[in-house]
This record gives sequence, C-alpha cells and structure tokens, in this order.
Amino acid sequence: MTHRIPFAACAALALAASASTAIAADPAAIARGKYLVTIASCHDCHTPGYFLGKPDMARYLGGSDVGFELPGLGVFHGPNLTPDKETGLGNWTDAQVLAALQTGVRPDGRVLAPIMPWRAFASLTKQDAAAIVAFLRSVPPVSHKAPGPFGPSETPTSFVMKVVPPAAK
Repeated sequence: MTHRIPFAACAALALAASASTAIAADPAAIARGKYLVTIASCHDCHTPGYFLGKPDMARYLGGSDVGFELPGLGVFHGPNLTPDKETGLGNWTDAQVLAALQTGVRPDGRVLAPIMPWRAFASLTKQDAAAIVAFLRSVPPVSHKAPGPFGPSETPTSFVMKVVPPAAK
C-alpha cells in the first residue's frame, strides 16, 4: 500500500505535466496567443529597438533597452518575455507567468511597474490567458537582460522616456 501512494502521486504529476505540455504545444492555442500578444502590442515595450524606430525582430519580446521614467517611482524597462532561462521567463512556471500577467505580481513578490497593463489582462478568459502563455513559451529564447529597474534616486544606464503627468488643476 505504501508504494501505491508515491506511484499515484507521480502518475498524477506526470499526467498534469503532460496535460500542461499538450496545452502549451497546441497550435491553435499558440496561434490565439500570438494574435492576443500582437493586438495588445506587447512587442512595443518588450522588443529591443521598437521605441527607437528600428525593432530588432531577431530579439522579438527579448526585453527593451528603452526605459519609462515614472516620476517618484523610477525607471522601468519592459523585461524579456522569451523562454530564456537566464534572462527571460524560462524558469517561471505557467502559473507564475499567469499571475504576473493578471495580478501584476512577479514570483519574487515585486509588483510590476504601473505602466504594465495587467489590470486589462486580468479580465482575460482563462483560455486566452493560457494561450498567451503558450505563445510566449513557443517564441525562440533570447539571451538579453533588460536594464533596471531603477529606483527614483538611481541613475539609469540606458535611454529613458519620461512620463510626465498633467499639472494639477
């Protein structure tokens, strides 16, 4: 009896892993995820060169070299969304990617920059959110660490766009 419990647990884990892999490898889910990532313009903030007028599509979604300065908060760069294990999402679980996408919280507990529209992504259906993750898992890994983040008193090491709020009335 004691051997059946570990075997059952392993079988359940293997089944869950294969189901997750099957969903991630589903061409229809990947196509849907690509469509959603494209219409959401994720490449704007997450592809090097995009804000400089020359997106480097060889490093598609590999993290921006241009940062957004948010007064009082610091400078934030769109990070690498590719499955690279060193500089991207390769070591994040699907659940962790979903949590960041829909709650604005990274696996390390850090809250994403306010410019990241996670509140809009929070209303995605489970299928659409999973499709985005499947697509992100399918893009080629890019080894590129985006700079930062930089706190309000730190000096960024890259080009920065300053977001200036309107004057108070």
